[in-house]
Amino acid sequence: MSRPFVDSTGASGDAGLTSAQQARRTPPPDETRRALTTAATDLPRGRSPRVPSRADIAQPRSEAMPSRAAVQSANRVWRELHHAACAPYRAAGRFAWHFARGKLGHDPVFRALLQRGDVPAQARLLDIGCGQGLLASLLVAAQDVHARGEWPAAWADAPVGVRYTGIDLMARDIARAEQAASQLPGAPRFVQADMCSAELPGSDVVVILDVLHYVDIAAQDAVLARVRDALRPNGRLLLRIGDAADRHRFAASQWVDRIVTLTRGHRVAPTFGRPLEAWIGALQGLGFAVRSVPMSRGTPFANVLLIADSREQRA
Repeated sequence: MSRPFVDSTGASGDAGLTSAQQARRTPPPDETRRALTTAATDLPRGRSPRVPSRADIAQPRSEAMPSRAAVQSANRVWRELHHAACAPYRAAGRFAWHFARGKLGHDPVFRALLQRGDVPAQARLLDIGCGQGLLASLLVAAQDVHARGEWPAAWADAPVGVRYTGIDLMARDIARAEQAASQLPGAPRFVQADMCSAELPGSDVVVILDVLHYVDIAAQDAVLARVRDALRPNGRLLLRIGDAADRHRFAASQWVDRIVTLTRGHRVAPTFGRPLEAWIGALQGLGFAVRSVPMSRGTPFANVLLIADSREQRA
């Protein structure tokens, strides 16, 4: 629908004018002025500019955003996914279940990975720092929704048929993951190991969410180099980091991270952050093509998702 021309003065003195007269007296909105300027400056010399119509300027809302019904449908499906992904953690104890509900319900990255289609179907996925395996449970729930024909039309293709391997240092988290996985089809695999030394299986997608800051910069670079080597042709790294350049929000995320670490029964260790530009530079130096997506919606944190594709995929 075209945006109507509105009298920006709001004065009542034009009330007696016809609509055509009012339109002639109304100054054009900003987008109209920009379109007129572009039309005039881009023409070859000697030609008169064509005045753009409202149809030239207007952006159809239906193409810019999904309909209200589509949004409501997607929200309903997400609630179903959240419920289904949390359910297996009842078998792992009250803490595991409540943690799953809170993390999946309030961290925007999980829904974003599904909605954006960052994990392709049939991918061999390696989740480094998997914790209690929340992503594995969510992927199983997503496959069930897709099988019922209820996958939101506004989302990218569902990540069906994903073969999942999770690695985590903490024995307690791996135990919770394996207890929950016993309730899941598809047999996700979990390994207790240090990401700095663990064997990384060949993968189409590697996911590292909020983990690398637990080791120093040299160790971070070494892990990233090993991830590059483990990725198959056209592989993808999904890396969420905190932008240390955003000092206040980064400090807030580190404070909450320490609280969660203690709550999960782990020792609080020093952390090592970098500005976003330094993370991107490190990945580009390893041969990745990198895109950054803000991933802090609804939180006070400085989190950013880096989508790092091997150069073969971008060729």
